[in-house]
Amino acid sequence: MNLFPNHNLPVGTGQRLTGSWRYRELVGRDFKRFFAVNLLTLLGFSPFAFGVLLSILSSSILVLIPACIIGGITAGPALSCMHDTIFRSLRDAPGEWLDNYKRAWKQNWRQSIIPGILFCLLLGFYSFMLMTFWWASHLPSLGTIAVYLFGLLLLTMFFSLYWPQIALFEQSWKQRFQNCLLFMIRYFWKTLGCALLTLLYWAAMVLFLPWSSMLLPFLGIWFILFTADFLLYSAMDEAFQIEEQITQAFPEQAPFYEDDEAWLKRKQEEPKKNAKPVP
Repeated sequence: MNLFPNHNLPVGTGQRLTGSWRYRELVGRDFKRFFAVNLLTLLGFSPFAFGVLLSILSSSILVLIPACIIGGITAGPALSCMHDTIFRSLRDAPGEWLDNYKRAWKQNWRQSIIPGILFCLLLGFYSFMLMTFWWASHLPSLGTIAVYLFGLLLLTMFFSLYWPQIALFEQSWKQRFQNCLLFMIRYFWKTLGCALLTLLYWAAMVLFLPWSSMLLPFLGIWFILFTADFLLYSAMDEAFQIEEQITQAFPEQAPFYEDDEAWLKRKQEEPKKNAKPVP
């Protein structure tokens, strides 16, 4: 059952929808798998979140560092699997979500650990730094706030491109790093816009705590990642030839499209093919 009713979608032509129709189609069709993988991703981030909270409550950076390292070991693979699920949806790859999730975990967990630790260390330090601003007797200067936000923006831009590459390709970290820099230069405004959207989303989540925590199981991580990946997908496919490379390496993952008339005809013929002859 889709999240959005199908009768509002345009007539099928055997081609992918575009724009907002495509966005609604994917969210409606794959909401259940996004919801399930989101819960698993939240579970993967729980050690990191608990460790950061403990370090803030104890005001100890000595607690923060090991907490981020331990948390990154589980958060990295979980985040790469979340992106794998999203990109399978974006390219209409077939298969059950749980089978694909297990396969993605098995393929990506090793190469996700180090980036996960680095990501959690940086994110943990930024979270701790934000609390030091809150604890300070005087508000930080505008220059300090600008540097803080600029660094956070760069972090978001970089990792919004790095994690999808782990989910999609077998590459060295140097190649991924180079791809991120070149992509940000070529598609600067699009990458910047998606990063700003991501930061605004999480800023709203933080500002409206604890009430926003009730949305985490339903929207949480998947919603903003899907939205950002959706907006970047055409540019990423153009730059990295995602669908072409995956179709060549894994022909079974190639999507199958048909218009409404062909679908109806196929459904009408299926009972005839499956019918048993009368003795």
